[in-house]
Order: sequence, then C-alpha cells, then structure tokens
Amino acid sequence: MPEQTVRWVGGLDGRMEIIDQTLLPTEHKIIACGTVEEVWEAIKVLRVRGAPAIGVAAAMGVVVAILKAPDDPRQVLDAVRKAADYLATSRPTAVNLFWALDRMKRAAAECRGKSGRAIKESLLAEAKAIRDEDADMCRRIGDIGQHLITEGCGVLTHCNAGSLATAEYGTALAPLYRAHEAGRKFRVYADETRPLLQGARLTMWELMQAGIDVTLICDNMAAVVMKQGKVDLVIVGADRIAANGDTANKIGTYGVAVLAEHHDVPFYVAAPSSTFDLTIESGDKIPIEERGGEEITRGFGRQTAPADAKTYCPAFDVTPAELIAGIITERGLISPVSRQTIAKVLGM
Repeated sequence: MPEQTVRWVGGLDGRMEIIDQTLLPTEHKIIACGTVEEVWEAIKVLRVRGAPAIGVAAAMGVVVAILKAPDDPRQVLDAVRKAADYLATSRPTAVNLFWALDRMKRAAAECRGKSGRAIKESLLAEAKAIRDEDADMCRRIGDIGQHLITEGCGVLTHCNAGSLATAEYGTALAPLYRAHEAGRKFRVYADETRPLLQGARLTMWELMQAGIDVTLICDNMAAVVMKQGKVDLVIVGADRIAANGDTANKIGTYGVAVLAEHHDVPFYVAAPSSTFDLTIESGDKIPIEERGGEEITRGFGRQTAPADAKTYCPAFDVTPAELIAGIITERGLISPVSRQTIAKVLGM
C-alpha cells in the first residue's frame, strides 16, 4: 500500500504533511503545510484531492491555523471559526470538506471552559480521529465490496478513488485491494480521466505499485472495451451523494454509467457514509465546481487549443441513481439505490 496521503507528524509541535499529487507519477514528494493558506492552496490546486482526503486535510488545516494562535481560549476558538470558514471556500462539491469542518467546529464548541492549550490538544486529537476513522471505513468498504471482484473478472474504474484519495486504502479501489490480498486474479481498466489525468497519473501508479493487473485506456475507449466483453463491472468513487442516491463524481463518470447501462454492465459506487448529503434531495441540487479553462487548453503546461478558445470545464457530473446497481458503504451494500434503502443501510 502507498504511504498515507495526509498525515500529522508529532504533537502540538508537529506538522501536517501531504503527498503532492500534482507531481505524480514522475516525482514522489512529501510537502509540509505550515499555514492555513498553504492547506487551502493544496486543496484548491489538487495537491491533495479525493473527497475523504480533502476532509482529513481540512480538519488538519484547522489545527495548523490554531497552533499559531496564542494560548488564550477565546483567541483559539476564534481561530477555529476563521480557519473553518476560510477552508470551506476551497472547493464546493466534496461534501466531506464541509462535514469535517463542521465536526471540528463542534469539537471546539465542546471545549469551552478549557485552557487554550487544552483546546488545541483536543482538536488535534479530533483531526487524527477523523483520519483514523476514514481509514477504518475504507477497509470495511473493501471487505463489503470484495465479493463483487470474482476470479478472472474485468473491472473498469474512472478517476482515482484509492489510497491517494482517502486517509488510506481507498473507496472504489478498496474492494480491488482486498480481492488481490485474497489471491484472486482479475484485470482492471483505468480511464485516463481528462483533463487532469488522475486515472493515468494516480490510479495506474497505485495499482501498479500494488502488483494488480491494470491497463490504461483513454476515456473514449471505455465503450469499446465494454462492447468487447472485457468489463464485467464498473466501480467508481463519489464526492457527494444526494438523499435519493444521485451521485456526483469526477467529470466523465456519468458517461461511463450510460455506457455501462447500454452494455448491461453493473455500475457501482463506493463511498463512506460521510459522503452522503441527506439534506439534498437529488443531484440537481449538488453544487458543481467549474475549473479554469486552462486545464483543457494548456494541460500540464503545453498549449493544445487556440489561445482564444472558449471552454467549459466542470470538475464533476452527476450520475442518476437509476443507473447505479449499488453503493458500497462501510455499513453495507445499498441495492437497489433509493431513499428507502439508503436510509435503511445508513440507519438514518
């Protein structure tokens, strides 16, 4: 398994470290985030990415901010509020970001009456707990979903929902890791995932390191590999799931789901319960982040379109629940996908 994507080293005198994913696969570099502004930038420009990992990074970002505050309780609590509000502006779609920040604010509110240093220690413990809980949820997702990965089957995945997108182990890739550990032989097709190539750069890197049989394909090859019978199921991650099961994930996911439906290939989503936003009735209400057009016209520094080309660059799309065969969570498999089955499995 790759090392932890987001981690805290030491105690209150320690630091937050991340793998800079903008440099993979050609350079593996650990960087420290010493200010809340550096954490915000890391989330915004995708040095750390994937909904669960963003949530962990945001929680640790709050700790980074308060460590620089004097040990006065009022000033520490004020720093928590300011840091959480600031980090919430980094990316709008991944619900784990807001879930983690709300949890840190609640933890701070429970610390009223404590000393400033005690508040800092409590919030560092809370951030570490968020990381550890996510790692545990991912392992349980792997255990629950691994039965879908049968001997000799073909799996297609889109974007990166592995260890690099979570505290560790991954969501969509967790069943693959667990099946691999069980000794099963299978093959994986990884979409390159335009425009930032998270499948090519990150998923390929992860699965190749793990010794899993994985083949890279262009996004527009997914249809033909399905038609050729090479894909038995699709597993993807999620950035936000509405109450009815509509799922926001990396742009291109919806197209893969439509292709899977046409070719009678079951399409699964893997996500922890923290990715569900039950305050949103359907995918129509999920805010979709729009990124700068240079990601299309000058991806990785090379100009590939006319300088004055108009662009449209949504970072995510929404797959309707009716196209999803099941959602693999740490609490069980949700299938069929509906408000009723989601509420039943999640216990809400």
